[in-house]
Amino acid sequence: MRDHPSWRHGALAGLLAAGTALLGLGSTPAQAAQDPIRNANRPGSVPGAYIVVLKDTTALAEVTTAKAKDLTARHGGRLTYVYTAGLRGFAVKMSEQAAARLAAEPGVAYVEQDGRAHIADTQTNPPSWGLDRVDQRALPVDKGYTYGNKAENVTAYILDTGLYKAHGDFGGRASDGYDFIDDDAIANDCHGHGTHVSGTVGSATYGVAKGVRLVGVRVLDCSGNGEWSQVIAGIDWMVKNVRKPAVANMSLSGDPDSSVDDAVARATSAGITMAVAGGNNNGADSCSYSPARAPSAITAGATDSSDTRSSFSNVGTCLDVFAPGSSIVSTANSGGTATMSGTSMASPHVAGAAALYLSANPSATPAEVTKALTGNATPNVVKSPGSGSPNKLLYTGFIGGGGPNPPTCAGGGNDADVAIPDAGSAVNSPVTIQNCEGKGTTSTSVKVDVVHSFTSDLAIDLVGPSGAVFTLKKPGGVGTADGVHQTYTVNTSAENRNGAWQLRVRDLYSYDAGTIDAWSITF
Repeated sequence: MRDHPSWRHGALAGLLAAGTALLGLGSTPAQAAQDPIRNANRPGSVPGAYIVVLKDTTALAEVTTAKAKDLTARHGGRLTYVYTAGLRGFAVKMSEQAAARLAAEPGVAYVEQDGRAHIADTQTNPPSWGLDRVDQRALPVDKGYTYGNKAENVTAYILDTGLYKAHGDFGGRASDGYDFIDDDAIANDCHGHGTHVSGTVGSATYGVAKGVRLVGVRVLDCSGNGEWSQVIAGIDWMVKNVRKPAVANMSLSGDPDSSVDDAVARATSAGITMAVAGGNNNGADSCSYSPARAPSAITAGATDSSDTRSSFSNVGTCLDVFAPGSSIVSTANSGGTATMSGTSMASPHVAGAAALYLSANPSATPAEVTKALTGNATPNVVKSPGSGSPNKLLYTGFIGGGGPNPPTCAGGGNDADVAIPDAGSAVNSPVTIQNCEGKGTTSTSVKVDVVHSFTSDLAIDLVGPSGAVFTLKKPGGVGTADGVHQTYTVNTSAENRNGAWQLRVRDLYSYDAGTIDAWSITF
């Protein structure tokens, strides 16, 4: 929610050009001589592809569609997308000369050559740490992540490479929105970036908002690239189909593009809080990239585990806040995990925090969410933030319980060690819940820490007060010596919260043993 003079100047110039055409003070040849097409023939642009933004920002969908068809036919093009919510306009394939003539039409605000967006990350392998950082003010991290709610009443839209919705850590909360690469309703992720981002926003183990509804909107292809016209189509679909309260994450970046910035502005005007990546151009000015420069978005720079700005992260006044972005572990489209770095990883931390705030304050506007997150961010801890950057690090500890109907209690845990005998009987670690009225939830979190030298030997179950058994881990598969350190999501809605809950672990095969180190249950 920033006010950037340089951006305003560019917007004013565009409005003045449109005003000249409207007043009839310039002929079509004069308009063409002024190069009316924004970003014409810029390196990386899409040849023969243009985004047309109309002046009438309140036109009905059928009026915009009719206008798009008429103008396309009149100037000899092929219509590819019509935008009726995120923007009032359309995308078209035509010659540059035809696009220049189209730009001079009285009802056209501007024509911009289509460009390319791409993911904003790099790949590395160290362990993750981001959740542990955002819930506390200062280092060192305390080896825990405390959260006031799970954002179960919030929807997060992930505009990215798609989403592997069957990943176990999503607990059935992930769904398809639309695929603007293949033009169908199945937004599968053949790259992995979108699934990783989604996991940071809202998976049970790696997510900031552990109960949020996740919707994948595919606007980038299997290589992590897409056209701005496809990104705008994704925003347009989201605005038309939004389920509020809602946040959106755009972990993508490209050269500056007025039409995508305008689409982001329309989405925030529609009540959707937009978190975007600041870009990975090694300290370049974030105001030189879209959607990072979009004033209505929350733009994230990236830090590492020492609170130093990540070397790849862009800087400048268009950033709103920094968040963890180096070596972040999250969900993978293989069903396991992956470690990635980038402002792509910082942005979903912000989107998850926005979801938490909206859960506790469901009527908050995007401007109010932005003010809450930036105003409560930890000041002056980011080392080498870069020229013009705000020295603010994302902090979630101020956010309280969410709605509707927050639980009367959170749950409990047990950190007493319990030895697991080699190929022996099952052992139990109890947690007794008291003064906790009502039933469990559909997305109860069970955090398990088991030390064991060969994990495929283990069967792990949660046993409810009624004796109902919830399978967390079956024996078999590929074993490791790393133990089991994972958060599982189970449906306990048929069980009373009050009573004795048990974590039951059994080693079924010989030669290895271990210990239940700790576990907890959170409703």
